[in-house]
Order: sequence, then C-alpha cells, then structure tokens
Amino acid sequence: MDKYLICGLGNPGDEYAGTRHNTGFMVLDAFAKASNICFEDKRYGFVAETSLKGRKIILLKPSTFMNLSGNAVRYWLNQEKIDQSRLLVISDDVALPLGDFRLKANGSNGGHNGLGHIIQLIGDNYARLRVGVGNDFPRGGQVDWVLGHYSEDDMKVLQPTIDTAVEIIKSFVLQGIDPTMNQFNKLGKRKKE
Repeated sequence: MDKYLICGLGNPGDEYAGTRHNTGFMVLDAFAKASNICFEDKRYGFVAETSLKGRKIILLKPSTFMNLSGNAVRYWLNQEKIDQSRLLVISDDVALPLGDFRLKANGSNGGHNGLGHIIQLIGDNYARLRVGVGNDFPRGGQVDWVLGHYSEDDMKVLQPTIDTAVEIIKSFVLQGIDPTMNQFNKLGKRKKE
C-alpha cells in the first residue's frame, strides 16, 4: 500500500493552541476531524492514520517544538519507509497575506525555522504548503506575532483556507504534487504585482 506522510508544523502544548505558528497543526486537526480519526501521542509527535482510496495517510504533528521539526519528520519517514516524494509539510508563512497559500514541490525554508530544520536533515526536495498568516507586526516583532493567537475575525478569513488545505492534502495523495499545484495554486489570493 502506498504511504504518505503529511506533517503539520507547530508547537506542542495548550499555550500554543490557536497561534499563528500552529497553523500546520490546525490544518491537520481539520483533516483528522473530517476523517473521524484521533491523534495518539507517539515518538516525536502526535500521529493519526487513515486511508484514502487504498493509500495510507499518516498525519504527524511533531512534539519536538518547531526548531527541531526535522527530527520527527526524518524518524517517521524512516519508520514507515515512506519516500520523500510522498511527504507534504504544512507551515505558517508571514510572507503571505492571511488566508493566502502557496503549494510548492521543493525550495528554500523562506526563513521558517521548522522548514529549515527539516531541510538540514533530509534536504529540500519535499512538497510544502505554506499558509499565509500575514505580517502586521512592527520591526523585531515577528516572534510575538507568530506566537500570537488568531482573533475571531482572523479565523473567518483563515477557515476557508484550512478547508482548502484539507482538499489539497487529499489531492496530493491521490494525484501527486504537480496536478495539485496546477489545480490549487491559482486559488491563492496573492495579487499579481
């Protein structure tokens, strides 16, 4: 059976729930809820499993804290013998407006410490879905911003994107990265300059 690892980035602990930096966790929680599955506390992370049309999907929310996310990703790829081409990492991105998103087949970490640590350990050749959290913060205020909580108004903007992200995960598993990028990236909100 083909297996896929879908990793949402965030920080463990109640105090981080609902923060911008935990957007990856929020997407996975939405996917798990829609699939009627629950996360279990396992090595390096909270893990849930489901299947879609004969393909096994492993959802991973690392419990390593953001800056060591690569430890969890590398462990579960090896543990489940999953090829890197079947890894999708979901993260927050301050370079994109709130509710925007961008799906890429590979690339740099874009200044994101979680993506950076994964790249250090397994290289940059993995798919990632970056979800915009905006950057309405003063110079030097990025840490407070990403660790800040979404407001109710923010969530109204973000929720449709979370719902879209759930569909992106399904498409990635069923069709692969290229058809999924072609289908979904045009739905992103970023205005062409």
